[in-house]
Amino acid sequence: VQLVESGGGLVQPGGSLRLSCAASGFTFSSYAMSWYRQAPGKAREFVARITSEGGSTNYADSVKGRFTISRDNAKNMVYLHANSLKSEDTAVYYCNGPWGARGQGTQVTVSS
Repeated sequence: VQLVESGGGLVQPGGSLRLSCAASGFTFSSYAMSWYRQAPGKAREFVARITSEGGSTNYADSVKGRFTISRDNAKNMVYLHANSLKSEDTAVYYCNGPWGARGQGTQVTVSS
């Protein structure tokens, strides 16, 4: 199983980013996928989850209405569209798959 995140960066408050996760090594369309994040000095935090066919999603209260998780099963990709970013969204964002698989993370920094 391999998960590779990309798309992080430095963005101003109120800005947007699209994080991507490329998956390989398993039957992607059979598994739910999630995004988690970890800020410096804080515990890892659930962000969003999407079911295997993309028919159902759920979000942490802290990002509900601002972030959207989506997936493209034809491309083995899962995305996190992050809008109206706040300084408290600053963290390393991780893509999570089956069996506890996790990518290396992508840094998101929200700062003016």
